[in-house]
Amino acid sequence: MTPDRVSFRLPTPRGLGYSFNRVGRIGLAVILFWAVVAVFGTWLTPYPVGKIVDSDYFSPMSGSFWMGSDYLGRDMLSRIIMGAHYTVGIALTSVTLACTAGVIFGMIAAVIGGWFDTILSRLLDAFNGIPSLLFGLVVVAAVGSSIPVLVLTLATIYAPGAYRFARALAVNVNTMDFVTVARARGERTPYLILHEILPNILGPVLADLGLRFVFIVLVLSGLSFLGLGVQPPNADWGALVRENIEGLSLGAPAVIFPSIAIASLTISVNMFIDNLPTRIRDRSE
Repeated sequence: MTPDRVSFRLPTPRGLGYSFNRVGRIGLAVILFWAVVAVFGTWLTPYPVGKIVDSDYFSPMSGSFWMGSDYLGRDMLSRIIMGAHYTVGIALTSVTLACTAGVIFGMIAAVIGGWFDTILSRLLDAFNGIPSLLFGLVVVAAVGSSIPVLVLTLATIYAPGAYRFARALAVNVNTMDFVTVARARGERTPYLILHEILPNILGPVLADLGLRFVFIVLVLSGLSFLGLGVQPPNADWGALVRENIEGLSLGAPAVIFPSIAIASLTISVNMFIDNLPTRIRDRSE
């Protein structure tokens, strides 16, 4: 262990361990901070989220308004805290659905193979060729913007990529000796998937989940900036930037702080997943 490596290890299946350096621990701390804010935001806001509490608009930071006020005179700190609830909540739900579906079908396709693997892979490859933001714009514009629609749309966009990634990992593990032995002694497909393949691709899959979480946050913020994301009076961070964009020329905190929130979350997730293991380890090691 090198001198700059100070960290802890978490036990995982097949002896795989997670080791975090300082950068990874900083990323994890910021992620946990935003997670706490997202969960307990209702009790953390200093003012009612939708209430006009300042006689001025785009006011600077002060003792009463730590992040200034927005274009209507609402407290920006309260708005950003509640924006975390929507940004983190929608992104986490979407990436969980996308990666769960993608990983399950990817492992099944790798183990079964044949026509099932070929047809499913070609269909999802064709779907994966559609630009994500364009697909989101078309679906949300056609169906209407609501939180369930946003979650399902974002999950649909990123499920094919999760499928391709999981399938590629599962195909490699499926050729290893311990899987061949399990198949020879008569183990069925569910056993092979849950006990032989999934534990050996868990590390890379978690890293991929974190990366797709970042992509979903950015796409969600883009949709909200275009007015097709979370709708008023609710707002995620992208919507906060859009509704206060006129204050950009004034250097208003109402534009700067939501942008910093988006950047801090996405950069921290990247810092954290860069410290996750990505190598498949054979149980014989």
